[in-house]
Amino acid sequence: MGLASAFAIVSLPAAHAAPSGTAVIAEVYGGGGNSGATLVRDFVELGNAGSAAYDLSGYSVQYLPGSPSASSQWQVTALSGALAPGGRFLVAEGAGTGGTTALPEPDATGSIAMSATSGTIALVSGTAALTCKTAADCAADSRIVDLVGYGSAVVREGSGPAAGASNTASVARSSGLTDTDDNAGDFGSQTPSPVNSAGETPGSDDGDGGDGDGDPSTPGTVRVRDIQGTTRVSPLDGRTVTRVPGVVTGVRTSGSKGYWIQDPEADADPRTSEGVFVYTGSADPAVAVGDSVLVSGKVSEYYPSSTSQSVTEITAPTVTVLSGGNPLPAPVGLDPASVPAGYAPTAGGGSIDALALEPAVYAQDFYESAEGMRVTFADARVVGATTAYDELWVTVEPNESPSARGGTLYSSYDQPNTGRLKVMSLDTSAAFPVANVGDVLSGTTTGPLDYSTYGGYNVQATQLGTRVDKKLKREVTRRAKGGELAVATYNVENLDALDDQGKFDRLAEGVAVNLSSPDIVALEEIQDDNGAANDGTVTSEATLKRFTDAIRAAGGPRYQWRYIAPANNQDGGEPGGNIRQVFLFNPKRVSFTDRPGGDATTATGVVKTRKGARLTASPGRIDPANSAWGSSRKPLVGEFVFHGETVFVIANHFASKGGDQPLHGRYQPPARSSETQRQAQAVAVNTFVTSLLTADKKAKAVVLGDLNDFEFSPTVAALTAGKVLKPLISTLPAAQRYTYVFDGNAQTLDHILTSPAVTRFDYDVVHINAEFADQASDHDPQIVRIDVDGCR
Repeated sequence: MGLASAFAIVSLPAAHAAPSGTAVIAEVYGGGGNSGATLVRDFVELGNAGSAAYDLSGYSVQYLPGSPSASSQWQVTALSGALAPGGRFLVAEGAGTGGTTALPEPDATGSIAMSATSGTIALVSGTAALTCKTAADCAADSRIVDLVGYGSAVVREGSGPAAGASNTASVARSSGLTDTDDNAGDFGSQTPSPVNSAGETPGSDDGDGGDGDGDPSTPGTVRVRDIQGTTRVSPLDGRTVTRVPGVVTGVRTSGSKGYWIQDPEADADPRTSEGVFVYTGSADPAVAVGDSVLVSGKVSEYYPSSTSQSVTEITAPTVTVLSGGNPLPAPVGLDPASVPAGYAPTAGGGSIDALALEPAVYAQDFYESAEGMRVTFADARVVGATTAYDELWVTVEPNESPSARGGTLYSSYDQPNTGRLKVMSLDTSAAFPVANVGDVLSGTTTGPLDYSTYGGYNVQATQLGTRVDKKLKREVTRRAKGGELAVATYNVENLDALDDQGKFDRLAEGVAVNLSSPDIVALEEIQDDNGAANDGTVTSEATLKRFTDAIRAAGGPRYQWRYIAPANNQDGGEPGGNIRQVFLFNPKRVSFTDRPGGDATTATGVVKTRKGARLTASPGRIDPANSAWGSSRKPLVGEFVFHGETVFVIANHFASKGGDQPLHGRYQPPARSSETQRQAQAVAVNTFVTSLLTADKKAKAVVLGDLNDFEFSPTVAALTAGKVLKPLISTLPAAQRYTYVFDGNAQTLDHILTSPAVTRFDYDVVHINAEFADQASDHDPQIVRIDVDGCR
């Protein structure tokens, strides 16, 4: 928000060590909105005792708790404009839930929740947060122009802090703004008396939410930028605002109904959005795009989930339509030049809500600074296929981590990919494009920028680009040679005997055609024979009969199967479904060594023989009583023989990522709480493989399945500890390392790993699902062909 001034602009002094006869902190009040308070917000008032105006551009007001701890940080509110000679400059800070009187229109707005009784305020030449936490260290910081400690503040000037601050009292200098660099002497306690640069006081204008008795066709004093503020949370959260002006830029008539308004007269602060969503509840919006409106209602921060960022909204609205057919504000361009390379600020795992936005540094801050505003991009590549909910993902950074087939690769925790955006359409009359990864939304896509739990920031398109089909093909891997043992893994996404035949046929084609009929297939998410019916059924014979029949009909072999039925509702997944891993094998190519004793609760073991290692039970489970497998699938182990050589196969489906905080959420960096269980599971499997190699260092083992974790994760590190296993995904070129697409990130969740004796192999991830709108499963299968004779 800029302040025009006819006064000459000169530099502010650069230290607080000497008394200032010019720019000073005039008044500090931290009790706004507290019990007993009249004013609804905290504030800091600056004064100018000099004869010339002072440029505040690039300056800030900063706050530190009165007794700072090691983790305490200075909170920052950036300033702009100028401080007139003899004038005042009002900085509004955090609002409470009490109070009845609004501040006069502030000259700058922050959201710092100041203590009513103890704290330190600094006027700083710069916007970088101070680091000093003692009076001496702060005295030595030349960026500090003026500083006031009040209450029991450790950081203060002179003999002691200013006294008398409370919920109903501020600390203020005398009217002459005397500054001797002694807070105790320079400040006294008084009734809060905020004054802005226009000389207005509480009640002389309508403040944050006034104008209740004004002309209904005249805008109030609050603008959208005042509602949005310079952080993620509105400084007016919970307050009523009156006749906020804007032009309607988008209307949503389903789901979360409402419309977006945008102020066509933007300020100069890149942090403050000029757009906001007006939530109409169950009522259909009574406005049209292009309407010039005045909106009154209550400001609210809506959190779609407990870990998401919030959406700033005006709720319970009343609207006056002034005119229609108005031109829309120019959209913000989204492209490599505008989207920063940094992803999100960090707060030590805490909330970033209160941090001042840095839209030139972090992509998430950049998007937040445009929340509710019109945005636009052109000719964007699709990186996440169209879903059943009529949404897709694009990248506005075409050179950011490209995968081999047109996606965006997620290859480390510190590279979440800033250019990914979800796209939805507000035009309910037109069919949404059905796009695959690598397709292009050609032309211009424009609409308000929104935020949701599922995917974060998204464009609600009023103008949608045209899909250009790039003809992505489903892959077909080569057939194994006579001396190769082909072992595959495939998550078939909750397959049960009651599913429609089309699902069986699609999955069967993936095995028989795309995987070229492997010798062994480890399946994940095979449900019991009646699916989600929670009646105690745990067998999956009917499910497997239908599936193997479908594979045979698709041209594959007549597979046999082995599995261990889980105890009812003990292995996680859909309640009643009893998902488990299953081995399919082609008896014409490979034999299964049956050895009794395995059941849901009995662990298989390894014994050493003259001919090498063997299992005590085959099929069997790895350490099913281990707490690592609580409400999760236990690994299935089987002993196979191919060309006279024993091969051990371990099928896995580790615990899901449920409960992890999202990449785009308000807690940064996000916590990955689900990793703890997967790491414990990885340790259990690693221990079992180690026992195999202890019994026979030349044992050939294949560990595979849906590990629900990345190749760079602590889970995979624990699984491969001691170099007992080699992750085959790492043998592929980097651009090909993915099996799954989530929120536009192509990533690896499914794996095949082999023991050191498996030295000659050919590995392939077969992309047939994850990149396509039409999916048989959300996972891609993969296969390894082992030259068993060459590994002797």
